[in-house]
Amino acid sequence: MAAPKEKTIKNLDGKWTMNKTLSDDFDAILAMQGVGWLTRKIIRMSTITLTISEYIDDKSHTHIDISQVATGGISGTTEKRTLDWEERTHKDGIFGECKGRSRWVKVKDLDEGPDKEWLSKGWLNEDEGEHVHSWVVNEVNGWTAEQIWGFEEVEGKRYYTRHVVVRKDADWKQARLVYDYQVESSGDDGLAY
Repeated sequence: MAAPKEKTIKNLDGKWTMNKTLSDDFDAILAMQGVGWLTRKIIRMSTITLTISEYIDDKSHTHIDISQVATGGISGTTEKRTLDWEERTHKDGIFGECKGRSRWVKVKDLDEGPDKEWLSKGWLNEDEGEHVHSWVVNEVNGWTAEQIWGFEEVEGKRYYTRHVVVRKDADWKQARLVYDYQVESSGDDGLAY
């Protein structure tokens, strides 16, 4: 389901499922990041669901905590992002040990470089033009990943998306990931009693 209008980059709370039909193929990105063939095949065949909690702490920093689960309850990664551009170390079973930082950014203010056009294009002008900007480096596997998160129109509907660029040595890959919003169930799932 496309994103309802009340869901914005500053209100991502809820469940989001990757729409693999609308998303770009990201297998080459995972391979570049050192993810093995079997794990990539499982990811390709699974439905990936993000459960997002977004909140502001007592220092006025936005936090975005994301738990990823694949079909069948296969545990994915957990992302705990603080949008203050401070570097933090993170380790998980898919990507290994990484260092990353995140912040609010207006795409017009991104540093000039070969990826700025891809990271900047297509966004809807919402929330004063702010987006989430993420930068991650994996020194062991030798790659960097840069992402911009926001909302854009895809096939005439508004979706939460991420533009991703991964670089390793002179090689690079990019993809747009598109997410469907999952409406919360009322609990009775329409059962007749």
